Amino acid sequence: QVQLVESGGGLVQAGGSLRLSCAASGIIFSINAMGWYRQAPGKQRELVAVVTHEITNYPESVKGRFTISRDNAKNTVYLQMNNLKPEDTAVYICYAQNVWRGGKGDYWGQGTQVTVSS
Repeated sequence: QVQLVESGGGLVQAGGSLRLSCAASGIIFSINAMGWYRQAPGKQRELVAVVTHEITNYPESVKGRFTISRDNAKNTVYLQMNNLKPEDTAVYICYAQNVWRGGKGDYWGQGTQVTVSS
């Protein structure tokens, strides 16, 4: 089992910045992908950013404003969010994929609230 603990959410004015962190712990073989999703009330969960050992990927809605990075030694992923907009308000949920010989598992954090006021 892998546990993911997020931190860094909060309330910020439009145009401001926040940095989210997510640390993975537990029985870790090899973390392939780590990333962030978000879910706003009444909306589907959507990808915000993902990082593997080779690539990073962002949807157009956050490209140029959000930056994902990871510290492999600490099994931690970060999300730097700049120029935040009210439409970025959501619960941000950390994701990690643990890979072992013959299998893999997907894990999710509890989520951290990000609220952007206009």
